[in-house]
Amino acid sequence: MIVELKPNTAKQRQDRLVEWLEELGLGVHVFEGESKTVLGLIGDTSKVDMELISSLEIVERVKKVNETFKCCNRRFHPDDTVIDVRGVKIGGGNFCVMAGPCSVESEEQIMTIARAVKKAGTHMLRGGAFKPRTSPYDFQGLKAEGIRLLIEARKETGLPIVTEIMSIADLPLFEDVDVLQVGARNMQNFDLLKVLGQTDKPILLKRGLANTLKELLMSAEYIMASGNERVILCERGIRTYSDYMRNTLDLSAVPMLHELSHLPVVVDPSHATGIARMVPPMTLAAVAAGCDGLEIEVHNDPKNALSDSAQQLTPEEFEKLSKRILVVRDAVT
Repeated sequence: MIVELKPNTAKQRQDRLVEWLEELGLGVHVFEGESKTVLGLIGDTSKVDMELISSLEIVERVKKVNETFKCCNRRFHPDDTVIDVRGVKIGGGNFCVMAGPCSVESEEQIMTIARAVKKAGTHMLRGGAFKPRTSPYDFQGLKAEGIRLLIEARKETGLPIVTEIMSIADLPLFEDVDVLQVGARNMQNFDLLKVLGQTDKPILLKRGLANTLKELLMSAEYIMASGNERVILCERGIRTYSDYMRNTLDLSAVPMLHELSHLPVVVDPSHATGIARMVPPMTLAAVAAGCDGLEIEVHNDPKNALSDSAQQLTPEEFEKLSKRILVVRDAVT
């Protein structure tokens, strides 16, 4: 349920209403926008007399929300959420590019790539320290050492770092990580999502390989309902009947997610296609579709990369693509 307050409502009267609603056992999320204040009610709203609330002098209108997701619903939060990561903003017209290798492999490798993507205009450095792999025999990442190397790369370049967390047990290792990524395989790891909801870290939540948009939003709801509202949604391709690419990039998800939710939406064309030469055209299409950011894999020696070698761009290819991204951004904004 949503309660819209009249403009210029006194803070004291607003607080009294919130206290009363909380006494009914409801969770109340307060959104104070530029033009209006909205109270989003979470819980068993059958206890609430809608007519009584509507009759209050400070109330403009009361609406029911039929969707099961509440906190991430645009009806609860009409304005775009803007997430600030060490001064880098994403959402609400702020565009962010996250680039770097699939896996952190060595100090020389991550430093070389970090310098290259920084030069090309990247806003954040992405890199896998813990790697979920289909085969148990494949490279699983440097783990704690990989995080340490990402932090060293941040010290040199100033780029905030983005890396994937796979287990609750590893959370202490991520204390100095700027953005925690939840991969496609963990999108519905609800125990992990609830724990991440108790942190104050921005969470980059990737859509699962065969999950609907509603399921993605419900996973975001787990994080937000636990107290962390700093969530970034990521479309990274889904399993379909395609037999030539790794996944099918669902670009229609971008405008639909913007319609349904106030959260920033980024696109990962690298995992969506699995083929380096397909990354540039799908990147530009994602920008044209209105995404708030991109996550692109870049490696200084893709052929010899320890994971996902086929989909990673060289620094030179990424630099050319970065210039084209700016051209498309200028055309559509």
